[in-house]
Amino acid sequence: MPDMSIQDTVVFIGELMAVSARTAPKAAGQDYIEIKLAEESERVALGADMIQIGNERKIPGFERDGKNVMDSDAVLLLGLLPHKGIGLNCGACGHANCEEFNKQSGKGDFEGPSCAIRLLDLGIALGSAAKTASEHNVDNRIMYRIGVSAKRLGMMESRLVHGIPMSAKGKNIFFDRGK
Repeated sequence: MPDMSIQDTVVFIGELMAVSARTAPKAAGQDYIEIKLAEESERVALGADMIQIGNERKIPGFERDGKNVMDSDAVLLLGLLPHKGIGLNCGACGHANCEEFNKQSGKGDFEGPSCAIRLLDLGIALGSAAKTASEHNVDNRIMYRIGVSAKRLGMMESRLVHGIPMSAKGKNIFFDRGK
C-alpha cells in the first residue's frame, strides 16, 4: 500500500464501512439502502449546514454535531430509499395494513411513513458500518442530524438519512461534547 495519510486511511475505512452496510442482511432480500461516502467538500457543507440549522432552530445539538462533522475525517451517509410495505400487514408503521401504508406520504425533516421492517434494515446497515469502523479503531458516532442536512442539501434520494462521521485523532472527538 502506498503511503497514506491518516485521513486517507479513514476514507478507505469509510469505503469498507460502505461494503459492510451494503452486505448487511435485508428483509426479503430486497435492498432499499442508499449509501454514499461524502466527498470532502460535501463533508464541510454538511457541517456548515448543521451549524446553520442549529442557529435557525435554536437547537444546540445541531451546532455541536455540526462542529463534530467539521472536525471529522470523513462521513458515511446511509438512507432508506422510497419503498412499499414489505407485505406482512404487521401494523408496525401505524397503518392497518401494507396497502394503507402504501397510500401515505408525509414531509418533515424526513419523509414518511416508513415500513418498520425497512427501518430495521437501515438500522442493521448502520450498525454493520459502525462495527467496521470500530474494528479498525476509527472513532465514529451515528447521527440523525447529519441526515437532516444531507436531505436539505439534496445529497441523497432517501426518505430518511443518517450519517456516521469518522475520526482518528489522539482523543475521540465524539465524547465529552457537552450539551
